[in-house]
Amino acid sequence: MALIRATCSDCGDVELRSRDLRVRTCIDTAEATYLFRCPVCRMIEVRAAEDHVVDVLLAAGVQSEDWLLPAELHEVHHGESIDHDDVLDFHHLLSTPDWYTTLTTMTDR
Repeated sequence: MALIRATCSDCGDVELRSRDLRVRTCIDTAEATYLFRCPVCRMIEVRAAEDHVVDVLLAAGVQSEDWLLPAELHEVHHGESIDHDDVLDFHHLLSTPDWYTTLTTMTDR
């Protein structure tokens, strides 16, 4: 099993076995990342990976997985986007005793 050197944001360079890393590739965008848990601080690190890095990691025996962007990104959305003021208004609404009644009358169609 190959030893691979990676860099943790907090601990610096660490040595990992190929089974300690994973390559993830988005099928929709072809962008790849690799991730690992630092053996020192136990934090999960995720790094962007260019094609040549992916090739080296896969050749070293690192497992890969493909993933898709969420389907919700392709949905058509109607109406205005929710902004910070909307969230604040909703927060204030939830602090009123009749928030549920108010909310149901706002959404009845």
